Amino acid sequence: MSLLEHRKYNIIYFMAIVSTILVLKAAQLQLFSSDYKEQAQRTTLEKSQIFPSRGLIFDRNGKTLVYNKPIYVISAIYNKINPKMDTALFCRLLDIDKETFIININKDWKNVQFHKSIPFVFLPKVSPEQYAIFHEHLYKFPGFYPTQRNIRGYPHAHAAHVLGYLGEVDKKIIDNSNGVYGPGDYIGQSGLEIAYETELGGSKGINYILKDNLGRQVGSYDNGRLDSLATPGEDIKISIDLELQAYADSLMINKRGGIVAIEPSTGEILAMVSAPSYDPNILNLDGNRGAGMSILIHDTLNRPLNNRAVTNKYPPGSIFKPILSLIALQKGTTYPNRSIYCPGYYRLSGTKVQKCHPHASADGISEAIQYSCNTYYFTLIRELLDLYSYKKPGIGLDTLVNYLHDFGLGNKLGLDYSYENKGFLPNSTYYDRLYRKEANGWRSAWILSLGIGQGEMQLTTVQMANLAAILANRGHYFTPHLIKSYLSGAPIPKEFKTKKNVRIDPKYFPYVIDGLERVVTLSNSRLVYVQGLDICGKTGTSQNVHGEDHSVFFGFAPKNDPKIAIAVFVENAGFGAQWAAPIASLMMEKYINKTISPERKYIQDKMFKGILIENQGGTDFIE
Repeated sequence: MSLLEHRKYNIIYFMAIVSTILVLKAAQLQLFSSDYKEQAQRTTLEKSQIFPSRGLIFDRNGKTLVYNKPIYVISAIYNKINPKMDTALFCRLLDIDKETFIININKDWKNVQFHKSIPFVFLPKVSPEQYAIFHEHLYKFPGFYPTQRNIRGYPHAHAAHVLGYLGEVDKKIIDNSNGVYGPGDYIGQSGLEIAYETELGGSKGINYILKDNLGRQVGSYDNGRLDSLATPGEDIKISIDLELQAYADSLMINKRGGIVAIEPSTGEILAMVSAPSYDPNILNLDGNRGAGMSILIHDTLNRPLNNRAVTNKYPPGSIFKPILSLIALQKGTTYPNRSIYCPGYYRLSGTKVQKCHPHASADGISEAIQYSCNTYYFTLIRELLDLYSYKKPGIGLDTLVNYLHDFGLGNKLGLDYSYENKGFLPNSTYYDRLYRKEANGWRSAWILSLGIGQGEMQLTTVQMANLAAILANRGHYFTPHLIKSYLSGAPIPKEFKTKKNVRIDPKYFPYVIDGLERVVTLSNSRLVYVQGLDICGKTGTSQNVHGEDHSVFFGFAPKNDPKIAIAVFVENAGFGAQWAAPIASLMMEKYINKTISPERKYIQDKMFKGILIENQGGTDFIE
């Protein structure tokens, strides 16, 4: 073969290889790539999405808490926009400037997310008033297409933390949604809006419109066989009592802390308050949301976006004593009528003592709870920890922790909420690690503060309220929850209907409940007493190494057939009887009697007017 022929065949081989590559590439683009297939389809079909109405939210009595407000989204197809359009008029009608127009119209066309022949969101929110004016001139602006959407409205400035808010989806959510969400869509971002996103959100419908090669609509594609209707979101009734919620908000103005009230017989949450709070309307998508969010985020003093009722964890203080009483009785380390002498302190060793406040010595569990005797409960916790061996208190501690798990402590309760803290229960592993340098290990005397609800133990306010519900029910609870019913009649999750029992013999509860009744009727918590209401409860002072102690109370009413169980935690407010207890009693009275008796109005006025936070540029209640 000559050199010339050799070159000729090399050229033929080369061209054959290149042709094969081009054919394979074309096949990949046209036959196998879904991106280009969808792009091609969307240049011949107009895929018009039908957005569902989001489910409404009502309180337990049918009062509207969240409704839908219409806004309009302006989409655009770049290739159909008239370059000679009256941009000045367009901007004036939509109340935007020329710079915003330029930024919004020019996308990254190298990104497969955008194409000049495919609709994209030009303006995500236009009010109905703006749209009405703009629509009259819409024929002047080919390439722009308005779509009606719904955002949230709130007729009442309460329950912001419970309800949550919506926000626009980001790229990560879109990519992981299997087509459920697209650019410009809204999704729940906190509270019930995210907890029930699937139910509230509904599902989109689609209309396919056939277009000719000039992009003009010529009819429904395939006689509408591919079209689908939007499915509206579920309307839900939640367990919150709006009147009680609003009253609690008023009581907590100028204070930091949390309140949770539960219906013991069902586990339904009647009120959930985190203070300082804010008006949910300031995070609405049709207002100046950016400014509102900025205020909330930058208020580092009060952190109003934080739901203190479910996320903050605190030492429970003396409200833990009734729970310890039940476990000690169950384990047989004490008995109901046991007297323990209290000289005003508990001696650890030698001259080292733990102090107790002045009171008569307690003749039994009921009086120990009434007096809130530290000496009594230092004795109970020490005996329980040393139950198996004073050299191995870890075994006793783990036994205690195991029982506390029955009470919903140390783990998340399972609320239908966007986030819940599980609190903290120290176990033997924790103290083994903490005292790992001690040659002979640690001893029960080192952690006696657990017996009075101090030390490393930390609970959330909702966990404290659930403890009150367990006492009210004499030994069981239902997972606290916010859903009451679906208006469609669909059943609520079965986990909220399942009774959970604690491993305490029912015969021990009367002694503890008698003590809780004594606290209200006989001790220094008389600000809690309401004639005829039979309130049972316990005050607590949660020690705070960073400043003023916290004020705590939990309880329930009435004593028999309880209607409400409650926990109130007021940060940096001192003794439980000063603030938390009166607030709790007012809420119980308000819920059961629907009004506050005239002789107790002075207590209500004091709670309303009490200022317990220094507002250094922060927020008390943002409206």
